[in-house]
Amino acid sequence: VFSRALRQSCNLTNLPFLVWCTIICTPLAHGLNSVAFSGIFIGRLLCSHTQMVLISGGEFLMGTDNPGIPADGESPQRLVQVDSFHMDVQEVTNRQFQSFVGATGYVTEAEKFGDSFVFEGILSESVKNQITQAVAAAPWWLPVKGANWRQPEGPDSNNTDRLDHPVIHVSWADANAYCSWADRRLPTEAEWEYACRSGLKDRLYPWGNKLNPKGQHYANLWQGDFPNHNSGEDGYVKTSPVKSFPANGFGLYDMVGNAWEWTSDWWTVHHTAVQQHNPTGPPSGTDKVKKGGSYMCHKSYCYRYRCAARSQNSPDSSASNLGFRCVSQEQQ
Repeated sequence: VFSRALRQSCNLTNLPFLVWCTIICTPLAHGLNSVAFSGIFIGRLLCSHTQMVLISGGEFLMGTDNPGIPADGESPQRLVQVDSFHMDVQEVTNRQFQSFVGATGYVTEAEKFGDSFVFEGILSESVKNQITQAVAAAPWWLPVKGANWRQPEGPDSNNTDRLDHPVIHVSWADANAYCSWADRRLPTEAEWEYACRSGLKDRLYPWGNKLNPKGQHYANLWQGDFPNHNSGEDGYVKTSPVKSFPANGFGLYDMVGNAWEWTSDWWTVHHTAVQQHNPTGPPSGTDKVKKGGSYMCHKSYCYRYRCAARSQNSPDSSASNLGFRCVSQEQQ
């Protein structure tokens, strides 16, 4: 389990042998299952090297009174207070999710179901020729057999050259399982939006009101004519490596664009204007809230790469533009 490669990847090669012996021998001496323990330990060990930043608690204006997509429940704007928490500076990557799967043997819902939704524009012709159905309201979304986090565009693809890209094709349950393994959790919608705004009051994006200040791209979004042509002016037509674009004021990367991010909240479009403290959404529901938009978002189609924007999916949904990041109340 504690191979040279693992220790090198974690920068742990100089730890004294006594530490390793204490870690491994103590639980075994007390009768703990070695596989289960090593999986838990490795997870927390690896994730301790995933940088988190402290998001100091405070008040902010959540939502907007000028909604870009009114049907999504972006309004009314309301005063919300959140306590301090720590957040991953980046979306969980394929490399990190691979460590989780290797330590636990976890199988994602897309792998169990046998398929996942993929944007037509990034599929090979051989895969497209095998598909006989699509989503009527969005025909560019195709259910691809064999598509999952390992094979993002189906059986003729892999993620070996995308290990530092956000993991995709993960359901809410998959994301929640990873967070639990890492002794973390998914952010509430309020925490996520507070972190996205990074102290800016009533601004559209994590960096201000202009999408491309001074001609610079601040997020991995769709450029061109959706869904027919993505010019890739920002350098990417699919997901990008995490940290490819500037961080926001809190030091967080890809808070909009790249991949959608699951939150812990159940979906509702009805909000009170009364001030709230640490809101967690309704107690139950059908869909979960996702935030941030993705590389597929364009103002003409999915103007949801704004801090106040929101959307939803059923918890068992997975797609080629849907990922997550974790939070924790304590630094790890």
